[in-house]
Amino acid sequence: MEMKGAGRSLAWLLATWAATRALLLLFVFRVFAFPGPDVTSDVSVIYRGWYEVLRQGTFPLDDVTWQYPPAAALPVLSPGVLPFLSYAHAFFVLACLADAVVLALLRYAGGRPDRSPRGAWVWVAGVPLLGPTVYARYDVMVTAVAVAALLAGTRHPRVMGALTAFGALLKVWPALLLVGAVRRRAWAAAAVTAAGLALLFAVSVPGAFAFLTFQRDRGTEVESLGALVFHVARHFGWRGEVLLNYGSIEFLGPHVDQVSTAALALTGAAFGWLLLWRVRATRFAPHTLADAALTAVLLFTVTSRVISPQYLVWLIGLAAVCLSYRASRMGPPALLCLLASFVTVLEFPLGFSHVVTSDWYGVTLLVVRNGLLVAATVTAARRLWRATAPPSAATPFAPRTTSAQETPVSS
Repeated sequence: MEMKGAGRSLAWLLATWAATRALLLLFVFRVFAFPGPDVTSDVSVIYRGWYEVLRQGTFPLDDVTWQYPPAAALPVLSPGVLPFLSYAHAFFVLACLADAVVLALLRYAGGRPDRSPRGAWVWVAGVPLLGPTVYARYDVMVTAVAVAALLAGTRHPRVMGALTAFGALLKVWPALLLVGAVRRRAWAAAAVTAAGLALLFAVSVPGAFAFLTFQRDRGTEVESLGALVFHVARHFGWRGEVLLNYGSIEFLGPHVDQVSTAALALTGAAFGWLLLWRVRATRFAPHTLADAALTAVLLFTVTSRVISPQYLVWLIGLAAVCLSYRASRMGPPALLCLLASFVTVLEFPLGFSHVVTSDWYGVTLLVVRNGLLVAATVTAARRLWRATAPPSAATPFAPRTTSAQETPVSS
């Protein structure tokens, strides 16, 4: 009976994934039109343009919208492996394949002792909540690498380190997966892999690190937490502008620099909190690696000058890994991330015109979405601290003492 129940559960999981992903493909293939602006233009226009440049053996040196680490060239070039399809259609198929890889990894991990199939269901249910944007950006491919790294972490730290380094060279944020790694082998493998790949790109392709200079004059993106200041201020006479700037819709004008600086300061504070947590933490269970990764990425997402819809793909993937462990305490933050994903699709693309004009409907959507992300961040941080720090360090300001129940950190 138990095996029959497990088989039925797997059948429902696969059927739900197939139905929802077929719908996403129908939207990105433009068989059905999804309301709002066309989310596939990034692939058919921007990615395709980068593809043509990269094929010539150089990075897009004159395009300030290229703001990605050098390994990002790989997903941009990947549609070339399907020459019988158009560039955009090949990209969508490969994005769906990356989605399927994540499901397979989570389903396999969920079947092991002390694990749970909840993680696979979080992924299956969470991705379609974001709408077709998921397949129209390369973030789902990066998330697949991050999920593989975390799932490998407890048993194969070197594999985790190598995958984390590769993910960081795809889109930086996977470097945060190492915040909960306690084995030096993971850090060493990450350092060696990152150095080797960076050197390879630097000597083989001109402009591999030009992206580092393309973000200095950015404003505050209209969907970020800091942008709420200007959305409200526009109703009280603020004289700034909303413009396409460096590849995203941003606020430009009076006091934008100060808000952007404040966002950077908050990011610094988030890093300081993570450093303090790592110093204080003494109890590391197998699921702590994933719990810390979700917390770290939440912290850096909410303090960023940009909170694009595709960022939620990262959070869904990390939340799914957390909930593949029965002992994980990240259930409430994961639920908040799923709710934020649903509000995100209401905000983009469905209500993006309201966001750009800062009407009260658009502002309300942003307040709710960003509020859910802040709540998820605070909840995740508190739960991570309480699960890993000694009782005497229940708050960041408590003096540290040792306890006989503490689990030593292995190397």
